Amino acid sequence: MDELKALRSLARAMGVHTHYTDGLGKQVTVAPETLIRICIAVGAPIASAGDAVDVLHAHRAASRTGLVPPVLVAWDGNLPQLAISRAGPVHAEVRLADGDVIPLERSGAKLRATRALPLGYHRLTVEAGGRQEACTVIAAPATAWRRPGSHRSWGVGAQLAALRSARSRSVGDLQDLESLCDWVRRRGGDVVTLLPLLPTFNSEPPEPSPYSPVSRLFWSEIILDLGDAHRPSARPRTLDVTRADAEVRAALAGLQPPPQSLLDEELIGYARFRGAQARLGRNWRDWPTNARAGTPEPDQIDSDVERFHLVAQTLVRRQLHDVRQRLEHDGFRLGLDLAVGVHPDGYDPWSRQSLFGERMSVGAPPDAGFPGGQDWGFAPVLPEASRREGHRYLAACIALQAGLAGVLRVDHIMAWTRLYWIPCGFGVREGTYVSYPAEELFAVLALESDRNRCEVVGENLGTVPPKIDEALARHRIWGMYLAQFEAAKVAAVPAPTGADVALVGTHDTPTFAGWLAGSDITEQVRYGLLAIHAAPAVMKKRSLATRRLAKRLDRSGVEPRAFLAELLGWLGRSASPLVIAWLEDLWLEDRAVNLPGTSSSVRPNWQRPMSRLLDDIMTDPLVDAFLACLQDARTAAPATPVNPPT
Repeated sequence: MDELKALRSLARAMGVHTHYTDGLGKQVTVAPETLIRICIAVGAPIASAGDAVDVLHAHRAASRTGLVPPVLVAWDGNLPQLAISRAGPVHAEVRLADGDVIPLERSGAKLRATRALPLGYHRLTVEAGGRQEACTVIAAPATAWRRPGSHRSWGVGAQLAALRSARSRSVGDLQDLESLCDWVRRRGGDVVTLLPLLPTFNSEPPEPSPYSPVSRLFWSEIILDLGDAHRPSARPRTLDVTRADAEVRAALAGLQPPPQSLLDEELIGYARFRGAQARLGRNWRDWPTNARAGTPEPDQIDSDVERFHLVAQTLVRRQLHDVRQRLEHDGFRLGLDLAVGVHPDGYDPWSRQSLFGERMSVGAPPDAGFPGGQDWGFAPVLPEASRREGHRYLAACIALQAGLAGVLRVDHIMAWTRLYWIPCGFGVREGTYVSYPAEELFAVLALESDRNRCEVVGENLGTVPPKIDEALARHRIWGMYLAQFEAAKVAAVPAPTGADVALVGTHDTPTFAGWLAGSDITEQVRYGLLAIHAAPAVMKKRSLATRRLAKRLDRSGVEPRAFLAELLGWLGRSASPLVIAWLEDLWLEDRAVNLPGTSSSVRPNWQRPMSRLLDDIMTDPLVDAFLACLQDARTAAPATPVNPPT
């Protein structure tokens, strides 16, 4: 076997794709340099293509000698039979999460459980031929949790930080959130969906993106409701997270955390990490050896910062728990977002260094929306390392969100079958896909959904492998329907189905008014995402898309107000179980909160407060008429016309 052929065989054996088709339909053969770098990252002891033959042989030999895989899925508690090739006595048992033990019986070359397993995470142990191996068993329901009965719900989506009222601090807080929820509930809606509520780096230089959090295991401290006494005399014109952070620190300055005996180890570790960053710098890779390895000395930790995070996390957990209880009492739900990654300088990569790919970044290859591809700037979770720990980290990330949310959207759910990796220092086009154990990840999602009584939505937009849509249907997870995306396709615009949550757009798309006007195209040129000579063709395609959607709605024009009303009514009359309107669309805001492909240091992504206060939004008859339009459409028979607001 020649070196290149062996390298490609090794890559495939390690789950690294040697060929793929990008979002523009181009067939890509992955360069050897990329394969070597990614094979090293996923654990292959290889320095060059010349090592591939020996490493491949060793990998195959190790695969043949294992007694059990790292993870087994027991759908609905039914453990699959295990093949056992060892002669002689075999002892196998499953130790349940509650400590009970279920023995496995041997029948010929198979091992099977004596009864069904309860739902949960269990441990299977096999002893044979003087060896003992163990694996995690995920006993999960075959389908994610759903509310009983059929529903035609609606709600609004918002960025909490941008949502401000006359009583707000520098950013929107949990009191503002409850006001918004109550307003939507009184108009017939039953959900408010939010961008991630995870902690971000707020000190200079701030990194406010909710999709690049410090951790996926904790909550943002700046969303705390501090009461009206801490309201500033003047609100800044931008979402100043540094100022918001200072407000919270001042408010909590005199408070002490609970005794350490009442705190969980993860929180203690997180607070110590934030305290160490205050002393040693944000990039933990530059820290002294002991601190970098996870054991900072007391003099390397700022005790005031450590105390602040212990207090803040204790309070925000309590406040969020109370919010969910009050909303549930009123039959209302929050929709949250499971971010696909975490900031490379964050707590999660530091506390779990063996779980994250070193010198790797995650992104996407070129597609119609981003012809140059995307680099999202955070490290991937290593598939096999996650399997070896029984996907505990992923389960904890999901459980945090599902414990608060009534609806959980999984960002970029395609990552659960494959994720695009880019070696650091390589161009975006020089990456490739790495496979992930989709069945196991869906089992974790279905189990946490069931445990927390939380419905699930998968963001299946863009280049979607067929197996993802098949898995969504199999596990009763909703997909997403975006009117803007559907209108951009050549075919006639289809109506949303009962399998999809329906939206006009998302935080990653232009606002509806901006989409009609093409203001996002102008911004793409301004920030170098689109060549100026290519803009007219893109604008022409946009015009065709808007006219195509207007035709689908039997409209002769594209006047924004009437167009949006008709679109909301059309989506509302569809079979979709849930329709979400982006809050800023309801007054025809023309500038989006985010322009994908730009950093917050170049364009003020995530730093623009809503142009209107919540007090004004709640009393605006035009906004109210749009929501009444959606409410009427959801409650009316599908064929009933809905009058647009005037």
